[in-house]
Amino acid sequence: MERKTSSVNAIVGLLLCLITLIAATREWGFDTYPLHLCAHAVFLAAIAVTVPRVRWGRKVFVIVALGLSGAVVLTRQDWPDVLDRALVTAEFVAAFFCALSTLGNAAASSPAIVDCGRYLAGQPPGRRYAALTVGGQLFSLLLNYGAIALLGNLAVASAKEEKDPEIREHRTRRMLLAIERAFVSTLPWSPLSFAFTFSSVLIAGVSWTDAVLPCFVTGLLLAGSGWLLDTIFKPKLSRPRTGRPQQPAGSVRTLGPLLLLLVIMGSLVFAIHLGSGIRVPGIVIVVVPLISIAWIGLQNKDTAPAKAMARRSLDFARTELPVLQSQVVLLTMAGFIGIVGGALVDPLVATAGIDLHLLPPALLLVFVIWIIPAMGQLGMNPLLAISLLAPLLPPARDIGLEPTDLLLATTGGWALSGISSPFTAMSVVTGSFAGVSARHVALRWNGLYLPIAGALVTFWVLAYALL
Repeated sequence: MERKTSSVNAIVGLLLCLITLIAATREWGFDTYPLHLCAHAVFLAAIAVTVPRVRWGRKVFVIVALGLSGAVVLTRQDWPDVLDRALVTAEFVAAFFCALSTLGNAAASSPAIVDCGRYLAGQPPGRRYAALTVGGQLFSLLLNYGAIALLGNLAVASAKEEKDPEIREHRTRRMLLAIERAFVSTLPWSPLSFAFTFSSVLIAGVSWTDAVLPCFVTGLLLAGSGWLLDTIFKPKLSRPRTGRPQQPAGSVRTLGPLLLLLVIMGSLVFAIHLGSGIRVPGIVIVVVPLISIAWIGLQNKDTAPAKAMARRSLDFARTELPVLQSQVVLLTMAGFIGIVGGALVDPLVATAGIDLHLLPPALLLVFVIWIIPAMGQLGMNPLLAISLLAPLLPPARDIGLEPTDLLLATTGGWALSGISSPFTAMSVVTGSFAGVSARHVALRWNGLYLPIAGALVTFWVLAYALL
């Protein structure tokens, strides 16, 4: 039985690696019809092998995808094009997710990264939230959702060293909120985030170089509003604190390796984008795994680096990728369902007399920002929500807007949904560290954050687009 499981894991890992490789060649301009068909065949094979191994909550997504595919075939003459677009989107999502996962694998064996996290978690109360906000953003750029897991573990371990239970409870909550909000603040602008990447794929005409600065301002507003709320509403202790706060181990130089890695990665992606014109997400799919492999070699520079890189790459494909199969099914099916569902909803919306072209630009942007977190309260993944919404949006320039304006709205809405929905991974993971429910994190801990951060994001999007 164990040998059979190992063999199936190896097959799943191989198929996911092939999907990533084919998606990368497609992004770099080497797409051919046979390769296109090969990508579809490999992806469908991966889903077929993976579905029996995931829980029913994930199987439902596949069943819905099959049902919607059947409906498209029966109701639309252009169904081959619709299904092709949906498969290409799902394959890209799988490739992007697998490529980003390589960084987490490399970081797991890096003592320097753990030292960085421990230094941030050990900051004294006066600057702990700010340190975790800035540091959490750096970790989020590197590890995506893994940043919450890594820093959350270190934060909880650090809080346990506090003897006073009241202080320990406040400290745990504030640290976890700082980490969660730091992650959310990178979603609108980071080329390594699903929010920015997927939105830029669905909205025609978007350029990362044009969008990154206004989207970065959105991130600053999300991070700054969290810090402001923490500063204003500091918890009051029922009795004076005794003893001195612990001092962090290390110094600001501890962050050096993390900063250096991010500078190298950002410089490579930016330089290749400017020199070749290839989309930033397509560059990320190639550059990130190569940097991860080089990083592993550097970690083992004194003990056969080439052998270590080969062994870790093989282990990642055979062991690490199959562990992520549940997330792969969820994300790829969300993208697939969004494209196919959007194609079905579009004529229904037109029949109902609903035309988003007729909305004033300001009202359309506000609608986009807030419909995504509203759908999140119903359990809809932001990726799925935007996939359904994007086909219904009019071309930006047809209504006097720029593509960047719509991107600002969708990424801002994605971030707000991520922080406020009880069904997102970040709420679930944060709640598990704190020993509370995901609903408690989303609606109680972030209950005031959502309207304040949401208002700031809305005003910024409107100001940028209309003024």
